[in-house]
Amino acid sequence: MPSGIENTFLVVTIGGFVIGMLGNGFIVLVNCIDLVKRQKLSSADCILTGLAISRISQLWAILCDSFLLVLWPHLYAIDKLTKIVNSFWMLSNHLATWFATCLSVFYFFKVANFSHPCFTWLRWRIRSVVLVLLLGSLPLLFLNSESIYMFSHISTNSYKIYARNSMRSPNVSETHYLHQLIVFNFISLIPFLLSLTSLLLLVLSLMRHIRNLQLNPSSKDLSTEAHKRAMKMVMSFLFLFIIHVSSVLLTGWVFVKLQGRLAKLVVVLTSTVFPSSHSFILILGTSKLRQNAIGLLWYLNCRLKRVKSLAS
Repeated sequence: MPSGIENTFLVVTIGGFVIGMLGNGFIVLVNCIDLVKRQKLSSADCILTGLAISRISQLWAILCDSFLLVLWPHLYAIDKLTKIVNSFWMLSNHLATWFATCLSVFYFFKVANFSHPCFTWLRWRIRSVVLVLLLGSLPLLFLNSESIYMFSHISTNSYKIYARNSMRSPNVSETHYLHQLIVFNFISLIPFLLSLTSLLLLVLSLMRHIRNLQLNPSSKDLSTEAHKRAMKMVMSFLFLFIIHVSSVLLTGWVFVKLQGRLAKLVVVLTSTVFPSSHSFILILGTSKLRQNAIGLLWYLNCRLKRVKSLAS
């Protein structure tokens, strides 16, 4: 029977899953309705839709892992099952990370203002830039496939250790696991550096724009607010991405060093923060999504008042 801590963990995880599904599902629904109405989607909406769908898949993988941890931990002894769950998580995590990275790069090219011909050339081909980034990330996914074997093997060994209440498994190779964690960390560093570079260039573009306004006070300020919004979006992604990657790396460290099941529950719970909370930041930061969200809340509020008036 699950303990009180494990039941609390499961309830909180389900709550994070529901919140994430509401946010990401709302993004997909709004863009799908827009696609039906207009028969096309902008580049930003395509990226947001792909990001939301990958996040939904990621949340399902985390939920399945949570139920396995609490209710059916013995299933971790089945190596094929753990490989399927970890493969599904790895794919959805990879796509979510790179869609978010593409969104950061897209904001940079759309908002920043540089006179360099290379920047102008790339700006006019932003769709191709995003497509190249997504396709270029596929080799990194194949490089990361070894991590699937690593996490699956760790999960299987961890359950065997937990089941027989021993301290260390003779089959656990710390050097091999830590090596794979370094590889995973290096692969995660690439999208992080791309987003960080986009943020720094946005800051530079904003500084140049403010300087131009000071030199030409009569010119209209139409770009400062756009810069600030884009910077907030990229900064929120970077902050949550650091938390997410840290939780993933901590999972491997907990398994290899501590061999603790309860410690992994905390780490898995932390991993729900990124896909659940980032969707609401995107909704608040995107005018179309924000307006639709306000309209939905107003409609629900009116319906609630009407129900209360009928009940009374």
